Amino acid sequence: ASAVMTFSAQKCGICFQPPSIILIYRDNSQDKTRQRIMPVRNFSKFSDCSRAAEQLKNNPRHKAYLEGVSLRQLQKLYSLLRGHLEGQSLAESLEKFQQEETIDPEEDMNKLDDKELAKRKSIMDELFEKNRKKKDDPDFVYNVEVEFPLDEQLESCTWDMESDEEI
Repeated sequence: ASAVMTFSAQKCGICFQPPSIILIYRDNSQDKTRQRIMPVRNFSKFSDCSRAAEQLKNNPRHKAYLEGVSLRQLQKLYSLLRGHLEGQSLAESLEKFQQEETIDPEEDMNKLDDKELAKRKSIMDELFEKNRKKKDDPDFVYNVEVEFPLDEQLESCTWDMESDEEI
């Protein structure tokens, strides 16, 4: 019978030489902070960062340790490694990743393929969770009601003015 091992991730980063993901975690069973180095193998500048992140997170050797690390963070680390392999500076890689992770409010998501749409939805879900007020938050207020002033001019859109005959 093996004891249940509980780990809580504290920091996760990437090392370029040799390519590896480094996790600083707390081993709760022994009450110690430890470092785990997970070598990155068979990864090139042509590799798929999402696939690599999923494979690492589901790897039986690392799964328990990576429980508290989001897939998105692992994807970012692989993206930085890929940028390094392409010869980009860390700043360039970070900026490129930031651009890819930013939702453009003007973008027509109806024109995206399923993979890109899923990526955008995942980004929006994560942003929603990050900004969401939780019951434990100090400034959490239950059942907020807002009165909107009626005397202000309502903003109209062009589609409000189109005739109903086109339908």
